Amino acid sequence: MTSFTSTVFTPESMSVPGGTETVLRGGRHLFPLLPQAFAGVRRIAVLGWGPQGRAQARNLRDSLAGTDITVAVGLRPGSASAADARAHGFTEADGTLGDWLEVASGADLVILLVADAALAAHHEEVFAALRPGATIGLSHGFLLGHLTAAGGDFPPGHGVIAVCPKGMGDSVRRLYEQGEQINGAGINASFAVHADPDGHAVDRALAWSVALGAPYTFRTTLRSEYLSDIVGERAVLLGAVHGLVECLYRHYLLSGDDAVTAYERSCENITGPVARTVSRDGLRAVRETLPAAGREVFDRAYAAAYRPARELVAEIYDEVADGTELRSVILAERRLADRPMSRIGGSPMWSAGPAARARRGERELPVEAFTAGMFVATMAAQIDEFADRGHPWSEIVNESVIEAVDSLLPYMHARDVAYMVDNCSRTARLGARRWGPRFQAAYEQLALPAAESGSTDPALLAAFTSHPVHEALASAAKLRPTVDISVA
Repeated sequence: MTSFTSTVFTPESMSVPGGTETVLRGGRHLFPLLPQAFAGVRRIAVLGWGPQGRAQARNLRDSLAGTDITVAVGLRPGSASAADARAHGFTEADGTLGDWLEVASGADLVILLVADAALAAHHEEVFAALRPGATIGLSHGFLLGHLTAAGGDFPPGHGVIAVCPKGMGDSVRRLYEQGEQINGAGINASFAVHADPDGHAVDRALAWSVALGAPYTFRTTLRSEYLSDIVGERAVLLGAVHGLVECLYRHYLLSGDDAVTAYERSCENITGPVARTVSRDGLRAVRETLPAAGREVFDRAYAAAYRPARELVAEIYDEVADGTELRSVILAERRLADRPMSRIGGSPMWSAGPAARARRGERELPVEAFTAGMFVATMAAQIDEFADRGHPWSEIVNESVIEAVDSLLPYMHARDVAYMVDNCSRTARLGARRWGPRFQAAYEQLALPAAESGSTDPALLAAFTSHPVHEALASAAKLRPTVDISVA
């Protein structure tokens, strides 16, 4: 599943636990190869102007500047996003902005980046509009999950490929722009080939990923991608982070901290020093950089949180795999069609955020050992669940670690976790709202009492120290340029 060849690009082997994976190292020096790799593609349609659509359309257009390949944006009638698309240079006058079905009908590659529920409801209209032989592009496997559950399929005669950036749309654009100064800066991406009637699908997918600015691209399947992606959103990328910081904030308040200090020791610590340490030096470094007393606290928290987190990740995985989670998203969209979703930012802890952020210049927060142990245990729980379910190592480390520390957590550090949950995609937002409270309850009812008992689990901690994920992360880190991933 992880190996591939290309007639245009030169992939390389990356060492991973138990063997190697084929990956493509990106960079702007590859942009001249894009017209050749986009075999048979002269017009690309990006349908949707959400965070991914807004980023991907601009990145593709900029990477293909000076070629004979045009990038156009298609929006549903009456879309409120039309004005912003025009502000970024897509216009009806030059044919790069229009009705989504009309734009789709004139394209050779149609990238579907509308909201998941909308795509589930309207995909047949889009399929009917496609010109013969056009390639369908996805950045998320949700539609495959929906079609499988509904007994449907993609239309015959069309290639179906996916390129899935391992980060939010804002990061896809922001790090692409950094690539103007630092070649290779960007967000990693996976790709999948689901249907390949003309034999050019791999090169087209790789071209798409290179044009988005991915530092490295790895192969997966569409099913594996949506399983890992949707589970990750509900677990360590979003839902678990929300549940964990709410739990820890209350824990530190009960220990006697004032509100701002409790916020710093919980939310600020995960999104700041813990995330930066993992991004720069890996998971093991979080523990190794602590003093001896801090390592003992880390170990106690890690041992207490790992099993409750692992149980929840496994439950989420099962519900995504059998379609339950996807059905819950579609049902929620129907319920919420005519009213806004309530926001989580009213929880008392978030009122302390502005004061905590205002204090950042006064000192540099050290890694909080107890917070770090709980968070790293949750990451390890997701890593182990994905490994046991057979996911490739590139997918495991990107969905469980790299996407968190190089995309979502820096954004949360700039805005806060509640802002992220309240402003992410509808699918992710629904998942975080459903599972975040479950994680919070598990930490409060199971992990904290276990930690207070003072016991540790030497075998569990030894497994973390020698875990193969450290080798996989080190290999992935070699493909990433050194850039500042902070968000102003």
